[in-house]
Amino acid sequence: MQIVFKQDYLSDLYYTRKSEKGHWFQPEVVKKYIKVVNILKNAKTVNDLFPFNSLNYEKLKGDKAGLESVRVTDKYRLEIKTEIIQLETIVTICNIIELTNHYQ
Repeated sequence: MQIVFKQDYLSDLYYTRKSEKGHWFQPEVVKKYIKVVNILKNAKTVNDLFPFNSLNYEKLKGDKAGLESVRVTDKYRLEIKTEIIQLETIVTICNIIELTNHYQ
């Protein structure tokens, strides 16, 4: 999948492992976030995510309808939106929206 970071702090967190003020995460959360983004990058389609049971991929409902999520840790999830563009081959674009504390 092609990855598009919708928030600057998500891109910084992935590439530099540093977060800006107001978006601070424990080192273990950052490490797992990078691991999950790498899994998303290596997947060709959403179907490639299903073998990773730990991701707990799901489509969200309610006020977040239209978004999907994958689990980063037991406490944090990554909200994403995927788009499929068909040209000569299928290209899936994964827009990473937010890293949220799911239970807060």
